[in-house]
Amino acid sequence: MRTHARRATLADIARTAGVSKSAVSFALNGRPGVSEALRERILAIAAELQYRPHSAALALGRSRVDVIGLALNRPARALGTEAFFADLISGIQAGLSPTHTGLQMQIVSSLEEELDAYAAWQGAHRVDGVILIDPRDDDPRIRLLLELGMPAVQIGSRPSPDGSIPSVWIDDAEVSRTLFTALHELGHRRIAHVAGPEEFEHTMLRISALRECAERLGAEPIRSIPTDYSAERAEEATRELLGSPIPPTAIVYDNDVMAVAGLGAAQELGVRVPKDVSIASFDDSVMARLVRPSITALTRDTFALGELAARTLMAQLASDAPVASVAAAAPVLSLRSSTKPPHA
Repeated sequence: MRTHARRATLADIARTAGVSKSAVSFALNGRPGVSEALRERILAIAAELQYRPHSAALALGRSRVDVIGLALNRPARALGTEAFFADLISGIQAGLSPTHTGLQMQIVSSLEEELDAYAAWQGAHRVDGVILIDPRDDDPRIRLLLELGMPAVQIGSRPSPDGSIPSVWIDDAEVSRTLFTALHELGHRRIAHVAGPEEFEHTMLRISALRECAERLGAEPIRSIPTDYSAERAEEATRELLGSPIPPTAIVYDNDVMAVAGLGAAQELGVRVPKDVSIASFDDSVMARLVRPSITALTRDTFALGELAARTLMAQLASDAPVASVAAAAPVLSLRSSTKPPHA
C-alpha cells in the first residue's frame, strides 16, 4: 500500500482540484452544491491522495451514502464455483434490504490491494462500513480500519477482543471436533486434512483442533496440507496423500469444491470411495449432494450468516458504542455415502 509523508487534507484536495475547500467538503459528504462531474473528479483525487478524515471530524457526523463494502480476496473465476460466496452475498443483500442500503463488492488479488481498497473507500466516502471475511492473527486490516474509524464487522471463528471490530462467528474448533469425532467413531485412525491458506484464522484453528482430537482420542497424528482452495491444488494434495506408503483411510477438505476435486482424483487413481478412503467436507452445497457418492459435510446456513453480518453492521452504524460479537448458528453434520468404516 502506498504511504505518504503526512495525512492528506481538504486543502490538498482543493489545491489539486483547483476548487475551494467547501466544494471539496460538499463532494466528500454527498451534499448538494457541486456538479456530479466535479464531485466525481474530487472523489477520484481524494482516493488518489488516500485522504482519510480525522476521527474528530467523523465524530461530528457526516451524511450516509447508504452503501457498505465487501472486498473479496479470491480469484474471480473461483467465486463462480464456490456456493459459499453466492449464499453469503445473497444473505448480505437480504440483511441490507430493509434499510435500502446497497452493496459495493470489489475483487482484490492480494492483502495489499484489499488494504488499498478500504483506504480508497474511506477517503472518497464511498461506503458507510465494511464486512470482512477470512480474519488473520494480528490482522493488518483490523488495524487499518480502526485507524480509519471505519465501521466494520468481521465473519470469523471466535468473538473479538474488547476494543476490536465485532465478529459474527462460528466456533471452527468445535466444528472440527464434531467432524473428527464422527470419523473416529466410524473407526478411522489415519485421517488427513486438505486445508485452506495457513494465514487464515479458521484454517489454523481447524488444523490445531484436528491435531488435538487425534492426540486425545489415540489416533495417528493428522497431516494437514495447506492449499489455495482451488480444485487443482486439492487434486494434487489428494494424489500425494493416496500415493504415500501408508495412505489415510479418510480425508477431510476445507470446502466443497476441494472435496469434489479430491473425489475425482481418487476415482481416477482407482481408489474406491468410501471402501478404500472416506471423504468429508467442512462446507456443504448442492454439488456435494449431487456427486456420487454424495459427500459427508458440515451443513451451515451461509445465507443466514451473511444476513446476520449485514444486520450487525447496520446496528454498528446506528450505535455510538461498539456492538458485541454475535454467535451464528453452528453447522450440522450431514452423514452421506462418502464415509463408512475403513476397509479391514
